[in-house]
Amino acid sequence: MRENAIEVRDLKLSYVSRQSYSIKQTLFQFKKSERNVVEALKGVSFDAVRGEVLGVVGRNGSGKSTLLRTLAGVFSPDSGTIDLKGNSISLLSLGTGFQPEITGRENILLNGMVLGFSEKEILEKQEEIIAFSELGKFIDMPVRTYSSGMNSKLAFSITAILETDIILVDEVLSVGDTKFRKKSYNKMRQLIDDEDRTALIVSHQENTLRDLCDRVLWLHDGEVRMLGEANEVLDRYMEFMK
Repeated sequence: MRENAIEVRDLKLSYVSRQSYSIKQTLFQFKKSERNVVEALKGVSFDAVRGEVLGVVGRNGSGKSTLLRTLAGVFSPDSGTIDLKGNSISLLSLGTGFQPEITGRENILLNGMVLGFSEKEILEKQEEIIAFSELGKFIDMPVRTYSSGMNSKLAFSITAILETDIILVDEVLSVGDTKFRKKSYNKMRQLIDDEDRTALIVSHQENTLRDLCDRVLWLHDGEVRMLGEANEVLDRYMEFMK
């Protein structure tokens, strides 16, 4: 029996949302914004076995991205535990982890160090990352000048080439031009075929999840609605979404 790579127990996370008003309302009606507490995760618990590919589904606002960001350490939970069993982890998500005022090349070094790689290890892989990203001369321009597609290419390339034990993928396999999407998909298949690498994939692409995932975790309003074999959970989820 394979050991767990991730163990999550009773994970809870809330954040404050404020009702916005127009400047006119604020200045002339002196109306204060309303403070609402949103429970993004309400006691989520699950395990992921080493080498498993676990899909995560749920309608918008169900807590999928919040879960991945909490696992990656971007968010701190209010309570509960996350045990990564000493594994290195990387989050592949649009808009996460880049410093906009420095170049793509400099961001490669910065992101690699955040992932726990040494400068020597990153520099040895740097040209491979740049080549995979297909950014050309833009690699030496500030990231703030990048389009969302260019951001996703660089983010995917860093995660794909600097391989970690656990990969968290948040809706990026369908971003970019057709050629790059195909290349990214093939690279992701290569990565997750490693029996020691664990992956969590958030996606609205049903076929992608059926093709790549062993099991699927269905989140609904911040809670686990169902966890089981991929096709079984997806059949139930698609029926629910109808």
